[in-house]
Amino acid sequence: MSDAILPQLTPTPIKDRVSAVWVEYGRLDVIDGSFVMVDDGGVRTVIPVGAITCIFLEPGTRVSHAAVALAARAGTLLVWVGEAGVRVYASGQPGGARADRLLFQARLALDESARLKVVRKMYAMRFGEEPPARRSVEQLRGIEGVRVRALYRALANRYGVQWKSREYDPKDWSSGDLVNHCVSAATACLYGVTEAAVLAAGYAPAIGFIHTGKPLSFVYDIADVFKFDTVVPIAFEVTARLIRSGREDLKLGEREVRRACRDRFREKKLLARLIPAIEEILAAGEIQREEPAGVVGPAFPDEEGTGDAGHRR
Repeated sequence: MSDAILPQLTPTPIKDRVSAVWVEYGRLDVIDGSFVMVDDGGVRTVIPVGAITCIFLEPGTRVSHAAVALAARAGTLLVWVGEAGVRVYASGQPGGARADRLLFQARLALDESARLKVVRKMYAMRFGEEPPARRSVEQLRGIEGVRVRALYRALANRYGVQWKSREYDPKDWSSGDLVNHCVSAATACLYGVTEAAVLAAGYAPAIGFIHTGKPLSFVYDIADVFKFDTVVPIAFEVTARLIRSGREDLKLGEREVRRACRDRFREKKLLARLIPAIEEILAAGEIQREEPAGVVGPAFPDEEGTGDAGHRR
């Protein structure tokens, strides 16, 4: 169906959406103006694309050009993942970095003093206390690593799960023990909705402050603030339950983790917290947002919409 006869879309803010859905073995398309999943038997399932933060596309899924275009217009992130949903291959932007916000983020990352303030804010929000004074970013990263390892051990003791270390083989996601597999599945869920929030807020996923050099460095920074408040305890809880019931199956663990993460995101109101948290973290850098001198505005300004700052109008 031609875009010309579709109504103008007004993206829903991230805070008012559900977190994510997973689809596999079917074709995503736009039929009669609706975003639908068509299985091999021809059965159509309508997906309310504009009310979802991100859609994870598992093996066996095909996506039409019209479906990708509609998801982009609705501000919904498409994430192509591997078997078990824990390996991410690619993602499609639901919006994108706004020039003013991208420049602001880059200035913070390039200014050593501002960057340190941002990192200290992330530390304080993550652990609920101010970090030690007079420490560099590298020193804070080391302190954080020690605390994170202690948190993993504490969760293992709490749920009675054997824990050695956080390890996995990126080339073979089906390898490794159940608890590490569940942690990978849980963090993949968190990274998906966090990337959608970063893009919807108008910032660049690659410009990080603690993590650097990766396409999703800033996503990892923000997700880490919420990781132990949301998804990591779920991974240990699911692992412990499956072990007690004698069902130590990786695929089952991944499915249980997905459902539990979706419920926890709703319980913790994660989607309503993500974008305000991003703004609060960046504001800690204490750099004034300014328009570059000599900037010429757009010839045809966009109308104010209902979506977030980075959503396409």
